[in-house]
Amino acid sequence: MTDAIRAEGLVKRFKGKTALDGVDLVARTGAVLGVLGPNGSGKTTSVRVLSTLLRPDGGHALVGGFDVVKQPHQVRRLIGLTGQYAAVDQGLTGTQNLVLIARLLGYSRPAAKARAAELLERFSLTDAGGRPAKTYSGGMRRRLDLAASLVGRPSLLYLDEPTTGLDPHSRNELWNVVRGLVDDGVTVLLTTQYMEEADQLADDIMVLDHGRVIATGTPEELKNRAGHQVLQVRPVRTGRLADAAGVVESVTGSRTRSTDDSVHASVTDPGMLPEVVRRLDAAGIAVAELSLRKPSMDEVFLAITGHAAEDTAALNGHSPERTNA
Repeated sequence: MTDAIRAEGLVKRFKGKTALDGVDLVARTGAVLGVLGPNGSGKTTSVRVLSTLLRPDGGHALVGGFDVVKQPHQVRRLIGLTGQYAAVDQGLTGTQNLVLIARLLGYSRPAAKARAAELLERFSLTDAGGRPAKTYSGGMRRRLDLAASLVGRPSLLYLDEPTTGLDPHSRNELWNVVRGLVDDGVTVLLTTQYMEEADQLADDIMVLDHGRVIATGTPEELKNRAGHQVLQVRPVRTGRLADAAGVVESVTGSRTRSTDDSVHASVTDPGMLPEVVRRLDAAGIAVAELSLRKPSMDEVFLAITGHAAEDTAALNGHSPERTNA
């Protein structure tokens, strides 16, 4: 499988701050590359460089074999871009938005109408095609925005945090759309701060932190690289969470993390499980669930960086990326 995108040593600075600090990136043709990281990590800046909207201060990048600096027009013919927020005209209907874009791309009027109808059907928007976009729900607007980016039949699609602000149902709908595009042979570069999203959609993942690539690999490889399994204990009574945490820590020697109803700890030796069960029983802690599993992408990020994803923007002293460039 050839590379649709290859970048080496990308550097970008804004007002003395380094947004990209020597980023290397490879996206395989026909696959999904997930660029994972929180606000301020360099995701959006990377997309803007690769879509020719920003000129890098260092390094170089090829998209479809074309240099993003020396051959920007050729690059733009290959790509579609959906940003963090819907870019459609709210006053126009769904059909009018798509026809307008098709006409700007050189379609004849009949061909533009046909392409608009095709995309509205594909994105389950046919019934809403005659309504102004301002009447659409958030999920519908995101689907229309994605349809707009596909009018020109791009072979590469950049999705910059496409599910930001969507409810879980709309997010799942958009995930299914992305899977369908990949089945059709489209290469997707997906940036996200949602670990589950990268896990669900990406064939390969690149983790960014402080403008640097800190890990690459498939979701499975990154989980294996974390080097441990996760023990999860859910007591029947949430009032016993602290007691359960004490038992788990005493057996595993690992610091626990607690959610509303469960205790989690890294485990290097699965053989500890019977001892955990014995001590919980001895302490009179009834357990509703006890399991060993591979780490989630959130836990992988924590293992790689030493801090949770949501902490990065504060640690970096950066505002969210959409204000960086």
